[in-house]
Amino acid sequence: MVLASGAGSTLRALLEAAAEESYGARVVGVVTDQADAGALDIAREAGIATAVVRLPDFADRHQWDQALARTIASFTPDLVLLAGFMRIVGRPCLERFGGRMINTHPALLPAYPGAHAVSDALAGGARVTGCTVMIVDAGVDTGPIVAQAAVEVRDDDNEHTLHERIKGVERELVATTLGRMAREGWTVSGRIVRIGPREDS
Repeated sequence: MVLASGAGSTLRALLEAAAEESYGARVVGVVTDQADAGALDIAREAGIATAVVRLPDFADRHQWDQALARTIASFTPDLVLLAGFMRIVGRPCLERFGGRMINTHPALLPAYPGAHAVSDALAGGARVTGCTVMIVDAGVDTGPIVAQAAVEVRDDDNEHTLHERIKGVERELVATTLGRMAREGWTVSGRIVRIGPREDS
């Protein structure tokens, strides 16, 4: 399933990939924290169940975290993708879905974590940046890395042009990686994530 806050471009890419029979996975639901998120329209057009869990509708952050975890659980997902979800998930979600929540970041972690990864890469003089797919943990951009893809930084790049190019690569990487995880399984050992059957199985 997918958590999203915005327009839903990653969701759309995932749905396009999942339309192929060989993909081996489907999106069972979309949950957003914004009632006007474009991702909701994309999901509804595709006939996918949706839910909205807005932070202002709860007395405090902990109650919202609990409601989000319950809502996700109602879809019984094998994997949960944070696709432009602009909230940090709390302990209730991590306790229920630890090791199964996936997020993305527009840089080659551990370089340039945080909300300004693209501008930080430009300011730092990076010649290559990219995107990362990772397992969500209790930190910010600190989870075990599942997959990465590189993007060249061009001499005439600004934050917008570089970010747009990264997002194109990121959408493809997310769809490919989640498809492999769904078809082949995955294991997490410390900081190491391996896609495929367990070696002792």
